[in-house]
Amino acid sequence: MTELFLTVGLPGAGKTTRARQLAEERSALRLTPDEWMIPLFGDPQPDGKRDVLEGRLLSLALEALRIGTNVILDFGCWSRDERSAIRWLVKSAGASCHLVYVPVDHETQRARIAHRQSTTPDQTFLMSDADLLHWRALFEEPDASELDGHEIDGPPPGWSGWLEWATARWPSFP
Repeated sequence: MTELFLTVGLPGAGKTTRARQLAEERSALRLTPDEWMIPLFGDPQPDGKRDVLEGRLLSLALEALRIGTNVILDFGCWSRDERSAIRWLVKSAGASCHLVYVPVDHETQRARIAHRQSTTPDQTFLMSDADLLHWRALFEEPDASELDGHEIDGPPPGWSGWLEWATARWPSFP
């Protein structure tokens, strides 16, 4: 059975480093939106473009799973709803989904981001301490049932299914 590994965590946690390791270990296609943003749009955070890119990468991931290729989605996925939708889509494609949570404390996160910005400024974007604190407050840490791959919650109220929710969340999906 093909596998999708979904990295979960905040900027500077080490998700991409872990995704690279997994891609090598599992002979998997690694899809990291951060590596596409600047080459495609000339900007690491152009308004609305990340959601469009993630939708296309998600479609590509599902296609790769269907043809027997393991995939690493290096998205971050801060919300339980995003993770549940992706888990449901992967299961619907006949593959298994594994969340790879990479936690990081605030001080380590700040140090890693400062290092990234000083050594590879053309591959990242500026993140202030206020941004990091705001994002940390928005982040929904996965619980044990998510990490163990147990039951997938139903979609939020008002949504008939995860496919409809995903299509609204990622405007270029499917």
